[in-house]
Amino acid sequence: MPQQASATGYALDLPPPYSLVMLRESCDAFAHASAVAAEEGAGTLVWVRRQDVAEFAVVLEPEVALAQARLAIYAGMNALADALATLAPPSRPVTFDWPDALRVDGVLVGGGRLNWPEGTHETETPAWLVFSVMLRTSAARTDEPGLRPLFGALDELGFQAVDIGEIVASFSRHLMVGFDEWKETGFAPLAKRWLDRVSPGGHDALIADNGDLLVQAKPGQAPSARQNLAEALASSSWLDPATEMPWL
Repeated sequence: MPQQASATGYALDLPPPYSLVMLRESCDAFAHASAVAAEEGAGTLVWVRRQDVAEFAVVLEPEVALAQARLAIYAGMNALADALATLAPPSRPVTFDWPDALRVDGVLVGGGRLNWPEGTHETETPAWLVFSVMLRTSAARTDEPGLRPLFGALDELGFQAVDIGEIVASFSRHLMVGFDEWKETGFAPLAKRWLDRVSPGGHDALIADNGDLLVQAKPGQAPSARQNLAEALASSSWLDPATEMPWL
């Protein structure tokens, strides 16, 4: 049976094999999921009960070495974008900044993060991964939109009656589909769908076997630059205070 719960007025309907953990508003989904991942195991979904931010994290148990397991960031971001695309107004495209930031119609609204046990070697299979999400859903606690042009909230971008529970539940379903696709057809289709949503930058790009981004100046040419996925995930620049995103 699906896992059903209600928090802050939002219903949540999760398919198996997810196991729901709900936290108070002051908690941190990313930190909590990372702390309990080894004990609680795959499918644990941690949801922080906030009204202005969709904040949740899911525990994964990869079966490949860390260098390949980090590709899960792309599956997670695809699932998040697919969940939002079903709710977004037609004129508001959902796009990515590499590797883990999400925009709606060019406006930064949040992103994802990926964590794994400290000290895991590139050739070792991580005991767990945690993919977490933070999305600004409401501008109720922010300044006037004109004073913060670098980021925004879903309600400002035409999302009507944002249902955080539906975002979380839809994400959970899309993530399962994404991992099934990865298992059956390989990573290439997921990589293509992620690349199709990259914010325009004037370059073509490819995703390497270890998740690094290979940027091409012109189609068909050898890559002119390589961006390291592990280093990028360690910084999650969309969370940096310099991006003017006051999540707390």
